[in-house]
Amino acid sequence: MDTQAGFLPGPSAELLAQLEHVYQDLHANPELSMQEHRTAAIAAAWLRQHGYEVTEGIGGTGVVGVLRNGDGPVVLLRADMDALPIRESTGLPYASNKTGTDRFGQTTSIAHSCGHDMHVAWLMGATCILAGNRAAWRGTVLAVFQPGEETAQGARAMIEDGMVKRFPRPDVTLGQHVLPLSAGQIGWRTGTILSAGDSLEVTMFGRGAHGSMPQKSIDPVVMAASAVMRLQTVVSREVAMTDAAVVTVGTLQAGMNENVIPDRALLRLNVRTFKTEVRTRVLAAIKRILEAEALASGAPKPPEFSVLSEFPLTRNDEAATHKVVAALEQHFGAGRVSEISPATASEDFGLFGTAWNTPSVFWVIGGIDPARYEEASKAGKVDELPANHAPDFAPVIHPTLRTGIEAMLTAAGAWLRPGHA
Repeated sequence: MDTQAGFLPGPSAELLAQLEHVYQDLHANPELSMQEHRTAAIAAAWLRQHGYEVTEGIGGTGVVGVLRNGDGPVVLLRADMDALPIRESTGLPYASNKTGTDRFGQTTSIAHSCGHDMHVAWLMGATCILAGNRAAWRGTVLAVFQPGEETAQGARAMIEDGMVKRFPRPDVTLGQHVLPLSAGQIGWRTGTILSAGDSLEVTMFGRGAHGSMPQKSIDPVVMAASAVMRLQTVVSREVAMTDAAVVTVGTLQAGMNENVIPDRALLRLNVRTFKTEVRTRVLAAIKRILEAEALASGAPKPPEFSVLSEFPLTRNDEAATHKVVAALEQHFGAGRVSEISPATASEDFGLFGTAWNTPSVFWVIGGIDPARYEEASKAGKVDELPANHAPDFAPVIHPTLRTGIEAMLTAAGAWLRPGHA
């Protein structure tokens, strides 16, 4: 039976079936950050089919659809489109076997291991229902299909391409993300909901030599390995227990042969923090440790640092968030809408609200089969469930698909429904 998304009908069985097919197609055909040409074309064609004014190629592959429906608030609804350089291991019949070239020029498997394919399907469903029920609302909808969230490139690229000047200023920007909560559940909080994220690439320099003559070398493998171990003390010994931070070395590359000591090693690091002062301290500690290890090893020159990505804190406007939560609780019931703790994931969604100087609200939706989640919860093994960026992560389609569509429509209705602006 079809339900109401507050002031609008929920997705029909026919629409859900259509979007399930779209989701499976997107899942099987993922595209890396800033390479989302096929996905963007699907989104643009869908918007045109439903009467939106469509602009493509914003910031590369970004798509914006505008639906004007009389005087009223302007609401921005956002979905990200990119996938990850991961080999999928879900075993699903629509699992990805795609490969591509990543931003470092390396051949890699590609998978939608973060759920952005579900986000695209959610926004497609919401835009379809809004277009088909114009008598129920007033205002303007900006539907934003954003590239490059995983690398923090996409929102910046769209903004730098004149997005703020090319489209109406929204009264609110709204976004949502699937996470490993029980499917059908919705999580929210005011203030900081997601951490800031910084990714660095560091090259450490040594002196190459034959593997049998280590005395002739300055071994960058030992240098890098020692640095990685020392970096583990940044959080445990330089961050107060009342604060939070994560330092992860995700890449350590050095050498090509077992009997050749290379002349350099490459590290890629990721940092997550919730406070500006903690972020500053952690990044300074990383630089200090890596430079000190190079000096202690007698490296011919200091390490070279480059920034791979910078994600701001994702912060929810208090008044706008309470407005969204009230609407969600009215529609779904308080039992399905819960306040959550800040997550150590990062997002670039907040850049849109900052660019327009307008309130932002971001919330999360569960994607784990409810029975499986309940079983894991009873066993104290929730942390063992597949999570975003894991090769075995993929949300269950139902009820995740319907929940996301209805949540987006319900939140938008807190502004678009006559008398609720």
